[in-house]
Amino acid sequence: MADVAAIGECMIELSEHADGRITRAFGGDTLNTAVYLARLGIETDYVTALGDDGWSDQMVAAWQAEGIGTERVVRLGGRLPGLYMIQTDDKGERRFSHWRDRAPARELFVLPETEALAASLAKDRTVYLSGISLSLYGMDGRRRLFAALTEAKAAGTRIAFDTNFRARGWPVRDEAEAAFGTALALADVIFSSVEDLDQVYGSVEASPLGEQRGRAEIILKLPTPAVRLLTGERDIEITAAPVMNVVDTTAAGDSFAAAYLAARLRGASPEIAAAAGHRLAGRVVQHHGAIIPARAMP
Repeated sequence: MADVAAIGECMIELSEHADGRITRAFGGDTLNTAVYLARLGIETDYVTALGDDGWSDQMVAAWQAEGIGTERVVRLGGRLPGLYMIQTDDKGERRFSHWRDRAPARELFVLPETEALAASLAKDRTVYLSGISLSLYGMDGRRRLFAALTEAKAAGTRIAFDTNFRARGWPVRDEAEAAFGTALALADVIFSSVEDLDQVYGSVEASPLGEQRGRAEIILKLPTPAVRLLTGERDIEITAAPVMNVVDTTAAGDSFAAAYLAARLRGASPEIAAAAGHRLAGRVVQHHGAIIPARAMP
């Protein structure tokens, strides 16, 4: 159905500026990746659940304007999307506050529409999801999601997983360890970071990431502006060019993943794909919010 089907949640995004102004947009980690993929010319669908309110209508219209397929967006009556606020320090590092406990996206894999949605993933070239996606669904929803991903993988779909971890989404840490372990074992492309693995497993070495060496394509984000590519027997570090005017690091990793996947889907090497990821992320962090203006795309 699509080159990439991204699964997750989009929320109302509020950005607090230094002068006290608050601006509104929309964002969410896998949605951000979907937008950048579509802008890079990759046929992309978004798979989520929204309400039947005006903000949800605006989200769908905005995604369609970006060229994202919305046929797999479930609408739930009487519900509202989640909301989050971004606050940044003088170095552009961000802090998030969320209001999303009853967001409809949380029910995506326990709905009457779930069976058809799950079956549809086997027709996509790639399915992309994140650790935040996993935190939404609860144990029953994750079981249905993992069953769908297993069937899609058996049909030839590639699974791309970003370990994007937010502790507040995992009140029981053992559940995070188990869910991440299952997702890492399923994934053909893994976007991870030292920071994520330290939080979930205590260290990179204690995580099951090393078990995927030689099987999956691994992109490990380092504390410095660089990534390690662990593909086959290769272990290569790709450094990002310095960015002088960082104002907001929101969606740096999401945009990196989009540019990387877009390049790989077009046949580029992992090294070229990582360089493309750094270029787009470097542009994104020079703007406020998750989604930069289309005219600012590199």
